[in-house]
Amino acid sequence: MPSTTDTAPPGPAAPGAPAPPLPDDPAGLKVVPARHHARWIAAAAVIVLVAQFTHGLATNPVWEWGVFRDYVLSETIVQAVWVTLQLTAYATVLGFLLGTVLAFMRLSRSPVLQTVAWTYIWIFRSIPMIVQLVFWFNLSALYDRLGLGIPFGPVFWSVDSNSIIGTLGAAIIGLTLHQAAYAAEIVRGGVLAVDEGQLEAAAALGIPRLRQIRRIVLPQAMRAILPTAGNEIIGLLKGTSVVYVMSIGELFYQVQVIYGRNGRVIPLLLVATAWYVVLTSLLSVAQYYVERRYARGADRTPPPTPLRRARRTFRALRTAAARRHEPVVPFKPLGDIR
Repeated sequence: MPSTTDTAPPGPAAPGAPAPPLPDDPAGLKVVPARHHARWIAAAAVIVLVAQFTHGLATNPVWEWGVFRDYVLSETIVQAVWVTLQLTAYATVLGFLLGTVLAFMRLSRSPVLQTVAWTYIWIFRSIPMIVQLVFWFNLSALYDRLGLGIPFGPVFWSVDSNSIIGTLGAAIIGLTLHQAAYAAEIVRGGVLAVDEGQLEAAAALGIPRLRQIRRIVLPQAMRAILPTAGNEIIGLLKGTSVVYVMSIGELFYQVQVIYGRNGRVIPLLLVATAWYVVLTSLLSVAQYYVERRYARGADRTPPPTPLRRARRTFRALRTAAARRHEPVVPFKPLGDIR
């Protein structure tokens, strides 16, 4: 017979029975922190690789940082950066304006407009950008004069093609038409993301169609358009480097000219890389704040901006440093309070 002093594992408490007593001192509980050994090993490996890469940048003489400092802010490079920004700005504004028109042509009920818009997008997405640029650069070989008149009839006014479309104009036309094909699909996707019930409710209220698009559809579609549009603009900024085939003095072309003269290929390519990184970073910051603005209707409590996070972290560190000198109050369990 087992004795009554034998211990048995505690079973589940019967209904209505008092719960087992909790320890009076929570400090006596053994707390075991979670250990993530694989995470620590991966972090250490990444830190070592980053340190090696940084050390190579600082000590490898092939980079020629002295040549980089001489040219990164030189007048020639700064003017080339300005040309790059001009090409990007013109192609972005004109491309998205034309792309918006093409997007609504594809969404229209007219089969003619749908076919024309679809054909345009199909052609300009199929031909590489560099081929389009070379074509527009040699437009005068196909049409020596451009004019206005009656279709298939007399021409009332004409002008030489080279005088109206220069090298920079041909580059802007090529970039714009190429960008419009991609912008049309971006805008169309954003419009299709808007609930159809929004248009039905606006039509029931008697709001004109154009005002529905301008005040109801586009503000909501911007939340879906902006991420892809920002990525496309950044790609266009870097894609302007292909206009070097037209001998336009943008950033990459000027870098090629300089290292073709002095033979310093690596540091001059590093100059172009640094400028592209700076410009794309500025565009990314602008995209972040524009997306945050258009997300106000959907997210009433948007996450704090990086500047606000930095201020919050600084205040937390300052508060922690001030509390370091305060006396420590011993912890008392709730059961000891009388």
